[in-house]
Amino acid sequence: MTEQHSHRFERGTDGPKVIVVGVDGSDSSLRAAAYAGGLARRQRALLAVVYVQPVLAAGAALGVPVAETTDEIAEDLIAQIREATERVKGIFDVRWEFHTFPGDPYNGLVKAADDLKADAVVVGASEQAGHRIVGSVAVRLVKAGRWPVTVVP
Repeated sequence: MTEQHSHRFERGTDGPKVIVVGVDGSDSSLRAAAYAGGLARRQRALLAVVYVQPVLAAGAALGVPVAETTDEIAEDLIAQIREATERVKGIFDVRWEFHTFPGDPYNGLVKAADDLKADAVVVGASEQAGHRIVGSVAVRLVKAGRWPVTVVP
């Protein structure tokens, strides 16, 4: 009688090759990006910086220029990341890409992690009091159980 083992798909590496980090401009997300950058450098992994652009139909109905605002946030985040990259050029080399995905933060990060074949996901701890009751994006990602998730305070 032979014993059967169920094997999960493994990419054949000793560490993560793609690390997804969610950024939204908050202090905790920028700390998460810095942490993920260090992890990517040490692991020689690709750092995929992801900004999830909210789809706010209600805001658009009220005449708020939502698309322009979220585009400005994305452009500002890219500028901040490029500036930080320039500061450490020659000291630390990190391969990185910037991606935007539409949707709410949880579903946007899930889609990003799936599409980019993430080996790990890094997010900042929620800074909103209501998330302690309802559950933050980080908690929902951990509960999904699909990738190792690091939550940076």
